[in-house]
Amino acid sequence: MIERPAPTVGEALRHMRQQGETYQGVWSWLTTVDHKRIGLMYGATAMFFFLVGGIEALIIRLQLARPEQTLVDPDQYNRLFTMHGTTMIFLVVMPLSAAFFNLVIPLMIGARDVAFPRLNAFSYWTFLFGGMLMSASFFTGNPAGSFFEGHLGAPDGGWFGYAPLTLNQFSPGTGIDYWAFGLLILGVASMAGGFNFLVTIINMRAPGMTFLRMPVFVWMTLVTSFL
Repeated sequence: MIERPAPTVGEALRHMRQQGETYQGVWSWLTTVDHKRIGLMYGATAMFFFLVGGIEALIIRLQLARPEQTLVDPDQYNRLFTMHGTTMIFLVVMPLSAAFFNLVIPLMIGARDVAFPRLNAFSYWTFLFGGMLMSASFFTGNPAGSFFEGHLGAPDGGWFGYAPLTLNQFSPGTGIDYWAFGLLILGVASMAGGFNFLVTIINMRAPGMTFLRMPVFVWMTLVTSFL
């Protein structure tokens, strides 16, 4: 019996792309492992959360626009401040970095794709789920107050999450739980993406692309992924 040789990385990537070409429309985006498409999805999702964070910032600034403003009460203001800071850092700045990494890093080092395309897709969908879970805290309700007669249950402990404001005594609702679990899931997505880019940059550079010849942006991505 003649054993078939194991497929090379290039053959495996071509096989995955051929499988992806059988899907059309939205389904092809939902099942893609192409680094460019995943980068575009990271960017589009980050822009959506940028809009959400911008609306939160707008309400904060409207509250501060005039003395004795009563648009939101102090507890509601703290909730908006918490979610605005968390959204902008973890759901906008970090995924925008991942978007640029996905779009340009394989091209800059001469690689066909990232080292682990499926892990790359896993990282994006995990990030999206974590962001949605964190934002779901708005709809959980909170016995301490409400937003415009009733729906803001987001945590009010500050986006930095310091104790004792995050303890049950000061955050009695379930919003802080959704927020914390969302952050944990976002951490998993970030670690998966960082590991993927570390392996990609170290092992998949084109012949002649030594570490000293790598562009500064690739070096920045390598250090950021390691951290």
